[in-house]
Amino acid sequence: MSFEINDIVRPNIRQLTPYSSARHEFSGEASIFLDANENAFGSPLAANVNRYPDPLQLALKEKISSIKGVPAGNIFIGNGSDEAIDLLYRIFCEPGKDNVILYPPTYGMYEVCAEMNNVEVRKIPLLENFQLNLDATAEMIDANTKLIFVCSPNNPTGNSMHKADIETLLNNLNGLVVVDEAYINYARQKTMIPELTEYPNLVILQTLSKAWGLAGLRIGMAFAGEPVITLLNKVKYPYNISTATQQLAMEALNNISSVNNWTKSTVEQREWMAGQLLLLSFTQKVYPSDANFLLVKMENARKIYEFLAVRGIIVRDRSKVILCDDCLRITIGTGDENKQLLAALKLYKA
Repeated sequence: MSFEINDIVRPNIRQLTPYSSARHEFSGEASIFLDANENAFGSPLAANVNRYPDPLQLALKEKISSIKGVPAGNIFIGNGSDEAIDLLYRIFCEPGKDNVILYPPTYGMYEVCAEMNNVEVRKIPLLENFQLNLDATAEMIDANTKLIFVCSPNNPTGNSMHKADIETLLNNLNGLVVVDEAYINYARQKTMIPELTEYPNLVILQTLSKAWGLAGLRIGMAFAGEPVITLLNKVKYPYNISTATQQLAMEALNNISSVNNWTKSTVEQREWMAGQLLLLSFTQKVYPSDANFLLVKMENARKIYEFLAVRGIIVRDRSKVILCDDCLRITIGTGDENKQLLAALKLYKA
C-alpha cells in the first residue's frame, strides 16, 4: 500500500502556521539575548533557568540518538508519552468524523485522549492469548480509521504482540500504527525501531519513566519518519520540556550501566516472583510477562487487594477489566519489597 502522510493530516493542521519563538528564528552563536523578555539578571535557582529552554531539545535528542541508533530528526520528545498520544489525535483525527482502533485490555490514555478529542473509538478485544485479532480488525477498518494503537509489551497483560501481526496492520492501513514500547527494556522481543525505514506509517512510543527510573521528569519519546516528527513539532507547545528536565535527563542518560543492572535485576525478580506466587493456594494463574509487572489471576482478587492495602502494600486491581477477571497487576519491586509482599500474602486466608 502506498502511504502519503498528507492524505491523513487534518486540513487545518496542514495549513497551520505554528508559533515561532525567537529561539526558533535564530541559529548560530550569541552572547547577548534581548529577544524573549526574560529576566536578564538571573534566577534564585540554578543557572540558565532564567532563559527559555531549547524548544526542540536538540542536545537531548542527540544523546537519545546515540543510544537508540535513530537520527535526531526522527525523534520527538514530549511531556510524557501522553503528550505524543494527544498530539497524534489532534494532527490526524477530525473530531466527530474519524475513528481509531484500540485492543482492550490496554493502556487507558488511548481512550481518554480519544474522548477529549471527540474521536470515535472502535474496540477490538484481544484474543484469549492476549494477541491481536486481525480478522476483526480487517472488518472494523474503514476510510476514516486514522490511528491504531498497539501496546507491546501490553499493559496490563504484560505480553509482547507478534511482530508479524503488527506488520500486517502496517501493510494494510492507510493511517498510522502507533506501537507503544514503554516496557521494551524488559522484553525478550526487540524494538521495532529498525522498521521505521521500511514503514512511513509507523510511530513508536518509548519513555524514560520505566527502566530509566525518570517517571517524575515526564519524558516521553516518539520515533517516526521526519514528516510525522515535523508535524508533532508544529503542533506542540513551544517550550514543552523545561530546562531542568532536559538537564536531568541528559545526566541520567550517561548512566546506562546502572539502568542495565536495574533491568537485569527486575527481570530476575520477575521470574522469581512468578514462581513464588504460583505456590500460593489462591493463585490460579501467573501470565507470562515481558514487562516489569505480572498479571496474576487470584481467587477473589478484590478482597486480596483490600487485604494488602490495609497493610500499606498497593497493587493494581484489574479484576473489572475485560479478559482480566479476578486479576491483580503487581509491579516488580526491590528484592526486599517483593519479599514483604509475599510475606503479607502468606498471611491471607482465602
